[in-house]
Amino acid sequence: MKKKILAFLLILFPIFSLGVVKADTVKSKYVIASDSSFAPFVFQNSSNEYTGIDMDLIKAIAKDQGLEIEITNPGFDAAISAVQAGQADGIIAGMSVTDARKATFDFSDSYYTANTILGVKESSTIASYEDLKDKTVGVKNGTASQTFLTENQSKYGYKIKAFADGASMYDSLNTGAIDAVMDDEPVLKYSISQGQKLKTPIAGTPIGETAFAVKKGSNPELIQMFNKGLANLKANGEFQKILDKYLASGSTTTSTSTVDETTIWGLLQNNYKQLLSGLGITLALALISFAIAIVIGIIFGMFSVSPYKSLRVISEIFVDVIRGIPLMILAAFIFWGIPNFIESVTGQQSPINDFVAGTIALSLNSAAYIAEIVRGGIQAVPVGQMEASRSLGISYGKTMRKIILPQATKLMLPNFVNQFVIALKDTTIVSAIGLVELFQTGKIIIARNYQSFKMYAILAIFYLVIITLLTRLAKRLEKRIR
Repeated sequence: MKKKILAFLLILFPIFSLGVVKADTVKSKYVIASDSSFAPFVFQNSSNEYTGIDMDLIKAIAKDQGLEIEITNPGFDAAISAVQAGQADGIIAGMSVTDARKATFDFSDSYYTANTILGVKESSTIASYEDLKDKTVGVKNGTASQTFLTENQSKYGYKIKAFADGASMYDSLNTGAIDAVMDDEPVLKYSISQGQKLKTPIAGTPIGETAFAVKKGSNPELIQMFNKGLANLKANGEFQKILDKYLASGSTTTSTSTVDETTIWGLLQNNYKQLLSGLGITLALALISFAIAIVIGIIFGMFSVSPYKSLRVISEIFVDVIRGIPLMILAAFIFWGIPNFIESVTGQQSPINDFVAGTIALSLNSAAYIAEIVRGGIQAVPVGQMEASRSLGISYGKTMRKIILPQATKLMLPNFVNQFVIALKDTTIVSAIGLVELFQTGKIIIARNYQSFKMYAILAIFYLVIITLLTRLAKRLEKRIR
């Protein structure tokens, strides 16, 4: 009799346990990273707000679980690295569950079954995978679609070209640089709904489940909360409403803006606040990093002409090392590499802010070149002036301050202006770590409306005007100094 009662209670336990809808939190707030342009899972609408299946879902789960979250949208690659480096606690970005990723991440229950599908231009004659022989297929880097293409490459004989973002991939297809694209089915069909003249000649292929993820062994309570919240949303019908909002036939995935974004004026009118915000970050990044670079560069430049060999060697090593590392790799090393190294040594996560990491990378990169400018400027002053001053008993330091540097500064100033212009342009490279400056802002807008030609033209004009004004200002300053 007791065994029967126990068995009955065990049957009822799952039913009663549904009443326990909330998991225990460990942190007061969790940082969730996501993509910036992966519609309809995540994208910016015409009101410049991030929306999509993933955004609505994580917000609904947070509300259901009484969870405070902060969402960042650095892009897929940057979001993955942010979770690994401790800058974020979890990632929701239309991320497919694969065996390779299971070695690095812990996944939640699946919330979407993904299909990958081939897209070609409407005029294309490609009708099967066999037709792809010797042709180039574009795919977004790090996705399950890329895995599918790689596994079947030898079978069908196509070439693969990986892209960092979807907008660049679709632009390449439209310009004829590639012959086809492979993407998640809802993503590709969304692009068609936004005016892309594409077709899908082959039925979609299942590529796995889509889930929320955290760094392996970290934040298990976050996985528990996501699973409980997802179960609750499925039970009350809210989850299906989210899917229908973006995937149902005839659904509207963008806000009801009356602005026509097919024109340059419409793009500016609807996105000027976003562009000005990106411009502000670009200018702040360039100005702060260049000011720091001037100080560091002058110090190492002075070392390079020092009478002490040890200082000259230190300067030479600094310049060679920094100039020998591409800026993008330097920024990635600072933003992701250093926190990972610190965690491996101390066991504590020490994330670095993306703006700070970008500033450090740009400062070091510019400082190495400024050091060479300073060295060249000083050595351009006739050596006889130093010898004459020293023969009169004037100290080395005073000779440099009073005689050499005033002349060298006039020679160095034009090169300083050029280096600042280069630093301003280099801010676009730092967007690789997820910093949303002017260039990244433009890419996010393009991912929503696919108006790449017009948006890149606007960005080019922005940079042209800024750099021209700064160059004119610097030349006036140069004339006054001379």
